[in-house]
Amino acid sequence: MLLLAAILLLTLLLFLLLLQSLFRFVTRKKERVVGFFHPFTNDGGGGERVLWCAVRAVQEMATDLPIAIYTGDPATPESLALRALDRFGVKLLQPIRVVRLQRRKWVEARTYPRLTLIGQSLGSMVLAWEALSAVKPLLFIDTSGYAFTYVVASWIAGSFVACYTHYPTISSDMLARVRSRTPLYNNHLSVTRSYWLTTAKVLYYRVVAWMYGLAGACADVAMVNSSWTQSHINRIWRIPNRTFLVYPPCDTLSLQVLPLERPTTPAYIVSVAQFRPEKAHELQLEAFVMALNDLPPALITEVQLKFIGSCRHQEDEERVEALREKCHVLGLQQRVEFCLNVSYKELVKLLGGAIAGLHTMTDEHFGISVVEYMAAGAVVIAHDSAGPKLDIVVEEAGQRTGFLASSAQEYASAIRHVLLMPDNERLQITQAARHRASLFSEAMFDTAFKKAMSPLITKCVDADSGLLTMKRFRVPGRRVNKLHTS
Repeated sequence: MLLLAAILLLTLLLFLLLLQSLFRFVTRKKERVVGFFHPFTNDGGGGERVLWCAVRAVQEMATDLPIAIYTGDPATPESLALRALDRFGVKLLQPIRVVRLQRRKWVEARTYPRLTLIGQSLGSMVLAWEALSAVKPLLFIDTSGYAFTYVVASWIAGSFVACYTHYPTISSDMLARVRSRTPLYNNHLSVTRSYWLTTAKVLYYRVVAWMYGLAGACADVAMVNSSWTQSHINRIWRIPNRTFLVYPPCDTLSLQVLPLERPTTPAYIVSVAQFRPEKAHELQLEAFVMALNDLPPALITEVQLKFIGSCRHQEDEERVEALREKCHVLGLQQRVEFCLNVSYKELVKLLGGAIAGLHTMTDEHFGISVVEYMAAGAVVIAHDSAGPKLDIVVEEAGQRTGFLASSAQEYASAIRHVLLMPDNERLQITQAARHRASLFSEAMFDTAFKKAMSPLITKCVDADSGLLTMKRFRVPGRRVNKLHTS
């Protein structure tokens, strides 16, 4: 009896502490800040380029609104500004503020060996609570795809919410693969072999999709990076009037000055991608060795494959080591080079000499590396799905802009074709590809981003200047804003 009373008392105390914390959180005054939620500011990929280009755009739109970056990395304002310039060529106009997050493990996949999707989604809400408890901004911008944070930022903190979605957390394509029992990096073989496990996973995905839809609908402005992503987001979030297609910023300007003519002997192929399972580096090795086996002996010794990417943490380093071991197994140790954590200048130099560029991710939301290949003059060999298929590697004025493949055999065939094609044919493809790549420049991103964000930035400036006081009431699936003039 005493034990039960103690448990009830403890529960009551915890509940009261939670209410007290919630009250302090809700009543805390918002700061005149635009907060960018990007827990991994050292990922080195296209998402980080979007972050810095978006920060610069907001600085240009509202020069008097400070910028805060929510990150889990040990960074300083100076180090992040230097990284933006060195890695991506983006010069920030004003100093930024850094809000260090201590609970980033809540969004790391390794924290959730099972039920990873829902674990990371709910964990992002914990991380958002930490971020907004430190700095509650007028405008909360997520550039990493953590849609569940919008619930905390919008419903509880009362901030305006904007987001740039690179890849839907869950999509109808994922559901279709589970139903069809197709094994992939996120659909284990043990699940595909079991009817009951497949049924359970489909139900699980449906529940997550429903929750994801509610969370995504909290966004005042949602920007997506491709036609494929837009289709899925519109289907799940159901806010098409607030969803805008904004192609990600690709460094086409500095790459387009590289000469299209380049030596083919010796020749090398590049693969620019983070070392993550979905990037399918092993498929590239398998295709590369198949292509070498069918090339003339004299040409084989002149061909190399260069893996270019960043290692974010121990898991990435382990993947690189596994790839090195596979190179030894396949006899490619002299044919494959790993270029890790290269600077922006080094990346441009490597792209400028590449004869071709490989991309093998299934359902890549967009494919910034594909655009970079095209702008730099490397013939693209990309996966036949999603962004590359729908938006990027399409004909330009009736001319081929690259090759699409899905199997190791198809990739090997395309590699052989590119290595053996006449110079005039290669030049025609690269010229058309470079023209196509100009559609995805930083300037195009800047224009589209500012157009989508302009009404929201204006509201923030008005609210900050005292012309408008925004009291926001949140109900799942609905949005009611009460505007009070001062």
